[in-house]
Amino acid sequence: MSISRNANADLYSERVSGDIEGNETTPLLSNGSAQTRAKGASFASSVFNLMNAIMGSGILGLAYAMANTGIVGFCILLVLVSSLAAYSIHLLLTLCDQTGINSYEELGGRALQKPGKVLVGISILIQNIGAMSSYLFILKSELPATIKSFMSSANEGPVWYEDGRLLLILATLSVVLPLAMLPKIGFLGYTSSIAFFFMLYFAVVVVIKKWSIPCPLPHNVTTLSAAFQISNSSDSECIPKLFIVSSKSGYAIPTMAFSFLCHTAILPIYCELDRPSKAKMQNITNVSISLSFTVYVVSALFGYLTFYAHVDSELLLGYDKVLPHDIMVMVVRLAILFSVLLTVPLILFPARKAASLLLFGFRPFSWLIHITSTVIILSVVLLLAIFVPDISHVFGVVGSTTSTCLMFVYPGIFYLKINGAPLRSCNSIGAVLLVIFGLMIGILSFVTIALTWVLAY
Repeated sequence: MSISRNANADLYSERVSGDIEGNETTPLLSNGSAQTRAKGASFASSVFNLMNAIMGSGILGLAYAMANTGIVGFCILLVLVSSLAAYSIHLLLTLCDQTGINSYEELGGRALQKPGKVLVGISILIQNIGAMSSYLFILKSELPATIKSFMSSANEGPVWYEDGRLLLILATLSVVLPLAMLPKIGFLGYTSSIAFFFMLYFAVVVVIKKWSIPCPLPHNVTTLSAAFQISNSSDSECIPKLFIVSSKSGYAIPTMAFSFLCHTAILPIYCELDRPSKAKMQNITNVSISLSFTVYVVSALFGYLTFYAHVDSELLLGYDKVLPHDIMVMVVRLAILFSVLLTVPLILFPARKAASLLLFGFRPFSWLIHITSTVIILSVVLLLAIFVPDISHVFGVVGSTTSTCLMFVYPGIFYLKINGAPLRSCNSIGAVLLVIFGLMIGILSFVTIALTWVLAY
């Protein structure tokens, strides 16, 4: 059964769309009577939105993951994680197609009754609020230094653009809030395309700068010396490793898994797709994950081949040390920050939808509820980013559990509970393996973050 021919499947998109986009209509069935629906989001717009949901600041940590797993090991793991991410989305779309439910929360309700619906809704809220807070925290920390790098060094004393909190408030009010107020996620396709090209520019710069940095790396590059002092490192450090197993390899899989987390945005994008069907949405997923995979591999590979074992956990930090005043590096840092900024409104959509479903259920679209919930959620996120000195540990632990559940565990459990297929069927076996893999990733992520926290203190 196509989701476009089911009453439940039209509820969300029908209520938020109104007469906002165009006059072209597509016949739908609701309670046995044909209705009309405003033209939905295009294929390209949906691809850009999904890629924007996939690619965030996590791209900065993949070169570090490759440095701790080796080139071949990294590629094998990235293929595994991206394939499992696509497969878990396939299970979600299959359930939507079978049940006509177009909400992750309602799938939880169908599988586990009301506790399942509440559990999924709370998981989405926690994960998305944590992600948005982390992104805004990055902006608060990095934007002042990035802007200052473009300014004349003649200025002495504090200036307004060095205040990260002020810049964060201005960016939130001028960019995030207006975009978050849009009633349909499909409208963000334009800004998502800009964010994707920022990420593409990042990958291009990483490739180009591979040929600008010598190996072995310069030593004491942060001193005022005009000439580089080459370290005593042997040339063996400049030989790429194919496989690496170390205590730091445990960071790799969680980093990769979170780099493909987009599951909270899948169903809202599906709802607003023009002439939605499972096959069409699966194609959008495959294209988005494939393009994101390509950008990830290119940036991670050339980032690793630039710094080898000396890759920083955040790739751009390495360029700051070696090329502190390089214009391309400064521009790419600004581009990454803008890309992160444009991702926040996209993440807010499923968070607001989860809150609305939990509090109000399926009710007709109301601008009052829409605006109020947007302002409240964004205010909470902004306050966390401004006043919490270090949110990485708290949301790292919470995110590692909710993210793996939303990405792997819930889709597998929901499929096993709702579909009712024999356990020997391919999809049922895949669902079981997905749950097991998700639990392993969740435990590994939790232990890794907890150990990092303990060792830091």
